[in-house]
Amino acid sequence: MQPNNKKPKKTIKFSFYWMYAIILIFLIGMYYLDNNSMTKEVSFNEFEQYVQNGGIKKIIIYENKGIATGAVTDSLGEALFGKNYSKDVEALIETEVSRNFDQIVQKWKDEGKYNGIVAPNNDSGWGSILWSIGPILLLIGFWIFMMRRMSGGASGGSGGIFNVGKSKAQIFDKDNAIKVTFQDVAGLSEAKTEIEEIVEFLKNPQRYTELGGKIPKGALLVGPPGTGKTLLAKAVAGEANVPFFSMSGSDFVEMFVGVGASRVRDLFRQAKEKSPCIVFIDEIDAVGRARGKNPNMGANDERENTLNQLLTEMDGFGSNSGVIILAATNRADILDKALLRAGRFDRQIYVELPDLNDRIAIFNVHLKNIKMSNDVDVELLARQTPGFSGADIANVCNEAALIAARHKKDSVERQDFIDAVDRIIGGLEKKSKITTDEEKRSIAIHEAGHAVTSWHLQYANPLIKVTIVPRGKALGAAWYLPEERQITTVQAILDEICSTLGGRAAEELFLGHISTGAANDLERVTKQAYAMVVYYGMSSRLPNISYYDSTGQSYGFTKPYSEERAKLIDEEVSLIISEQYERAKDLLRQYAAGHKELAELLITREVIFTEDVEKIFGKRKWTSRTDEILAAKEAEKTQSELPPANMPPLPE
Repeated sequence: MQPNNKKPKKTIKFSFYWMYAIILIFLIGMYYLDNNSMTKEVSFNEFEQYVQNGGIKKIIIYENKGIATGAVTDSLGEALFGKNYSKDVEALIETEVSRNFDQIVQKWKDEGKYNGIVAPNNDSGWGSILWSIGPILLLIGFWIFMMRRMSGGASGGSGGIFNVGKSKAQIFDKDNAIKVTFQDVAGLSEAKTEIEEIVEFLKNPQRYTELGGKIPKGALLVGPPGTGKTLLAKAVAGEANVPFFSMSGSDFVEMFVGVGASRVRDLFRQAKEKSPCIVFIDEIDAVGRARGKNPNMGANDERENTLNQLLTEMDGFGSNSGVIILAATNRADILDKALLRAGRFDRQIYVELPDLNDRIAIFNVHLKNIKMSNDVDVELLARQTPGFSGADIANVCNEAALIAARHKKDSVERQDFIDAVDRIIGGLEKKSKITTDEEKRSIAIHEAGHAVTSWHLQYANPLIKVTIVPRGKALGAAWYLPEERQITTVQAILDEICSTLGGRAAEELFLGHISTGAANDLERVTKQAYAMVVYYGMSSRLPNISYYDSTGQSYGFTKPYSEERAKLIDEEVSLIISEQYERAKDLLRQYAAGHKELAELLITREVIFTEDVEKIFGKRKWTSRTDEILAAKEAEKTQSELPPANMPPLPE
């Protein structure tokens, strides 16, 4: 069988510029064909004879051209043009004249030989031409402007109304200036390992395929907001030597029917042409939400059509070899199950909030470009920011630099970082807020109650700072160092509830009345108590029962328990809260003298720290797990700095 050497025929592609050219030629032709005048050139003597015989109604003098035209009467028109003459068409005769022709015309008028109109015209001719074809050119320009807007403008993005179904993905490759690499991603060691392996799949696929393995088709990055999912994807784009397509899930959504599915098809078509490559879809929950739950009650949903096309492209009959899909979301619970199965997203990489060691590494990354003083302790900053994401830590570093610049400092000091953390957590200080002495005393007793109860409870969070300066919406605040636990025991939750109720208990004991200042505390303890009973099965009367639905599908229109069970749940919650409230009051009665001293100190200084509480109550009996980790690291560091045991003594 002979090979087919026939070259493919070159096809002529249609261009809208052809249409512009055709319209322009048509309009110019219409202009010249639609000429409403007939002109005949005569000598000056003939022109003068026609004037004297009364055959000229109007004379137009073009001095710049050296010519003059005359509009003839009907009788002269019939004599000059014969059968071609028509009264609907203006008949003109034209002759060459000297520069003083206007004087000759004036002489004719003085002698009574000419009684018509004289109209001098000094235009060179371009003005009349522009006046004639100007509206046509304006119309053509407006048409071109509108066509360009439609072909590359507002609603269609890069494709406009004619390419609205084209993909909007940004393409990055080795020639693009992507500065983010894996070295810029601190912490997230497990997630980085899996992501680096995906890049290695594309660089050296033979290492894996020789053993019969298949390259994964996709990986889903799941985690809370700000933990670095998109940053990991940017690092992949910076590290990989393959094309990288970046697109948001909302880019598939459009008001036109079928556009989302068309963009999915176009995205994968481009990816196949440039394979091996990586396709990254950020916020995939915009199109990947579980099907059949739209509020349209069975109506055709454009988003579902887009998801169906995405599922088909990711694992259909067509081959996508060399194309790896990365996606990111912080709402994996609402994604369609068909999207999460193996063969589409083979791996789900969980990007969690950073722990202590990860926060230290993240701080070191963001502090590279900040001019710091020597008193900044990165480990202390990491301890004071539990639960902070990578984005929050970046915000702390930037806010500290802004605070230092606001105070015209040469470097960012430790206090600037502490103020930045306080501002992010509690808001801006409002020292100008008007509070009466009675309100100030009430706030001090309330905050001192939190400090005393948390100091004497084993599982309560250690105290860092207490203030009665209004900040944000709060009239006072207490900062704690939460223990970073993977699981929480019953006693730990009860201690937290008791510590939170310490403020309201102090008001009742030492003021004799309660206030609205404990509203946020009561909201928190109520949620914790309900979680103990309904979610964690920690109630003595309702043990080992959980009504929490981790699938996010909820229970529809009915509760999963009866009215009697709901009454029992309410009773258990009330019992837990009342027991811990009485426990908090017992603690405050036991340490009433220390509470009074702490409250007076708060009223005087407005802000107190851990050292002030230690002077009153002594050191705390219990150490946190975080303290133990840091102490072990410090001991290890000290041990590594010691000289070896067999090292000879230094000479004196």
